[in-house]
Amino acid sequence: MSGKDQQNKPEEVKDERVFALSRPFEFEGEIYTELLLDFDKLSGNDLNDAIREMKATGYLSAQDVIPLMEMHKPYQAFVAAKAAGVFPGLIFALPAKDFSKITTRAMVFLNV
Repeated sequence: MSGKDQQNKPEEVKDERVFALSRPFEFEGEIYTELLLDFDKLSGNDLNDAIREMKATGYLSAQDVIPLMEMHKPYQAFVAAKAAGVFPGLIFALPAKDFSKITTRAMVFLNV
């Protein structure tokens, strides 16, 4: 392909919402290679539901004192799970490198 042909070729647009996992990951019999983290689809109800679900599953108790929920890794994981449309257990089960990067994206979304 000549240089001129390459210039006319449309650029491939990368979807910033797609998070490519560091390696294929199996969870409950399904293989994941990427997650679509669509934070923009979330509502305030989703964020409140994340807190309610944390309490229901033991990730947050009445004795916990969390001055800034947006800095709390479990909260970030629950929010990321909502954005990806997956069970929070999948986020927690990811390799640490992927877990850390995904929860950081949630933290950035939460404007911390």
